[in-house]
Amino acid sequence: MTEQTIQLELDDSGLSPALPVPSNPRDQVQDVPYRPVGFRDDDLPTALERCATWLRQAQEWLGEPVDVLAVHLDYDDRKGSPYYDVKLLCNEEDLAGVPIAMRGQKED
Repeated sequence: MTEQTIQLELDDSGLSPALPVPSNPRDQVQDVPYRPVGFRDDDLPTALERCATWLRQAQEWLGEPVDVLAVHLDYDDRKGSPYYDVKLLCNEEDLAGVPIAMRGQKED
C-alpha cells in the first residue's frame, strides 16, 4: 500500500478559495474551532449533571467562562453502550489553557 499526499489550496481561514460564498453579505462561513467534551450515560440527567460539574471545574481552573460553542445530544442504540451522549463543543484555546498563559505573560 502506498501513501499519497493530497495538496490543498486553502485561504488564511483554512477554507478552499473555490468554496461557494453565501450570496447575502450578512451570511458567512464561520470559523468553528472546537473540541468535543463528551459525557455518556444511560440516564440523561446524570450525564447532564456530570457535564455541569466538569464545566464548573474547568471554568474555575481557567479563571473565566469556558467558550462553549454548542451542546450536542446524540443517542447510541448499540447493545452495551450508554444510550445518551452529551457533548460540549468547546473552544480549543480555552481547553489548552491559552487564557491562563496570556494572563501569565501580562504579569511578567
